[in-house]
Amino acid sequence: MKVGAVVITMGNRPEELRALLDSVARQDGDPVEVVVVGNGSPVPEVPEGVRTVELPENLGIPGGRNVGIEAFGPGGQDVDILLFLDDDGLLARTDTAELCRRAFADDPELGIISFRIADPDTGQTQRRHVPRLRASDPMRSSRVTTFLGGANAVRTSVLAQVGALPAEFFYAHEETDLAWRALDAGWMIDYRSDMVLYHPTTAPSRHAVYHRMVARNRVWLARRNLPALLVPVYLGVWLLLTLLRRPSGPALKAWFGGFKEGWATACGPRRPMKWRTVWRLTWLGRPPVI
Repeated sequence: MKVGAVVITMGNRPEELRALLDSVARQDGDPVEVVVVGNGSPVPEVPEGVRTVELPENLGIPGGRNVGIEAFGPGGQDVDILLFLDDDGLLARTDTAELCRRAFADDPELGIISFRIADPDTGQTQRRHVPRLRASDPMRSSRVTTFLGGANAVRTSVLAQVGALPAEFFYAHEETDLAWRALDAGWMIDYRSDMVLYHPTTAPSRHAVYHRMVARNRVWLARRNLPALLVPVYLGVWLLLTLLRRPSGPALKAWFGGFKEGWATACGPRRPMKWRTVWRLTWLGRPPVI
C-alpha cells in the first residue's frame, strides 16, 4: 500500500516541523511521500523531496488538510493511505507506516486509525486523547467512534466514498463529522496504542476561538449527521455537561454565542445517519447522544 502524509503549518514552528519530517523520512518500508501545506503563511525550509503548498489565507484545520488531500490527486487517489500529522508532533517509532499498511491490508472494513498521542518527556497520554468514553487505560487498543485529527491514518477510499473533512468547521469536531459519515458507510475506526505520535501536553482552550468554535460546531455536527429525534437529546446532554464543568464567565458567554451561531448559520448538507449506525455507535460504546 502506498502511503502519503499531510502536514499543515502556520510557519511558526520550523524546528518542530523539521523534526517531524525527519521522523517520517525514517519510516521503514517504501518512502512516505509528504505534502506540507502553509495555511495562510510561508512554509519553512523543508528537506528535499517534500512537496509544499502555500495558501494565501488560513482555511482552518480541515480546509488546510483538504488542500493536502487534493495534492495527492482527487480525493487523495494517488495513494492508498494518508497520514495526518500535527506539525509539532513526532513519530515515536520507525515502523508506524508499516503498521498502518499491515492493519489496513488485514482488515478490509478498517477505514481510519487513530494514533496514541504521548508527551515526549513523560510518555503520558492525556485522557482527552483517547477517543472513547472508557479512557482510563490509554494502552488498550480498541474499536472507537471518532479519531484524533493530528495523529491518524485514513484509507483514501473512505474519502472517495464519503467526502473530505468539513472545511466550514474551521476548527473543532471536524474529525467526528468524518468519522460518523465513515461509520454510516460501513467503515470501522481503530484506536491503536502502538502507533505513537509524540506531542507536547497542551490544553485545547489555548486557542482564542476554542469555546465559540466547540459550541457552534457541536450544533453543526448534530444538524448535519443525526436523526432529527436525536438532535435535541445530543445537544441537551452537551449543554448540561458544559454547565457542570463550571467554565469561567467569559468562556460560558463565548460558548453560548457559538451555540446560538450554530443554529443561525448554514452548516452544510444534512445527511442523517441510518438508525443502524446509531446502534453501531452504541454497541461500540459511545451512543450519539454524548
